[in-house]
Amino acid sequence: MELRRTSPSCNCIVLCGITLCLIFGTNLTVAIELYAPTEVLVENGTTGILKCSFKSSEVVSSAATVTWSFSPAGSDAGSGVSIFHFANGNHYPGSVAQFKDRLKWAGDLNKKDASIHLMEAQFNDNGTYSCTVMNPPDISVTAVQTQLKVVIKESLPKNNAAVIVGAVCGAVIGLILIAVVTCLIIKRHKSSHEYEGCISVESVSSHATRPGGKKEPSSEGSRCSSPSAPVQGPVIYAQLDHSGIKNPNSFHKMEPVVYADIRKN
Repeated sequence: MELRRTSPSCNCIVLCGITLCLIFGTNLTVAIELYAPTEVLVENGTTGILKCSFKSSEVVSSAATVTWSFSPAGSDAGSGVSIFHFANGNHYPGSVAQFKDRLKWAGDLNKKDASIHLMEAQFNDNGTYSCTVMNPPDISVTAVQTQLKVVIKESLPKNNAAVIVGAVCGAVIGLILIAVVTCLIIKRHKSSHEYEGCISVESVSSHATRPGGKKEPSSEGSRCSSPSAPVQGPVIYAQLDHSGIKNPNSFHKMEPVVYADIRKN
């Protein structure tokens, strides 16, 4: 009995057919991509959020499920126990009494969000929290983990937004103060130059003057520094004689002439 050898071309056709059958006849399973913060700080006695989001190549169906597990601080993160399960729109508490009535669903599977709330955080809640999501046929091969640290209020980092707002408010107040001080200085400087009186002093004659003699006022030495001053009114002159001598032939000394400047309003 003779054996026939198949041609190479036939072998290629058979292999191609098998490959196409495998591609179109089999549903391939793709791993879901999970995302969560590495560390979360929560103030003692307050409500914190454990965030978990995912990316799936399949449309989220009613068969999608979410499972959260917990490993206490200092223990192996892979040996966690289930504390929360979400499926078909309902959540189911785990077997750990520590979290009884303190876990609440905060996610939305249609938005690829699988987060939960942890209410009344306690110091013994410190540990590793693992999130697992399944959206058949996609499943999460490896859970994503978050380290939770419950601390006192003073240990929380300062909010950057509050610091920025405070800095902006301080800068605005500083600019306002500078503007006010500048306006006051300008106003004071301007008011000091609005009016300056005019002073004139006549030189005193060293020789004697005879009674009845008239001495004309000298305009030399007069000064007026306000170009915007109002029109000068009448000027009153006065000469004072304190010699007390009535003899017309005697010499006496005259005081400097001072005049009052009366200006029109």
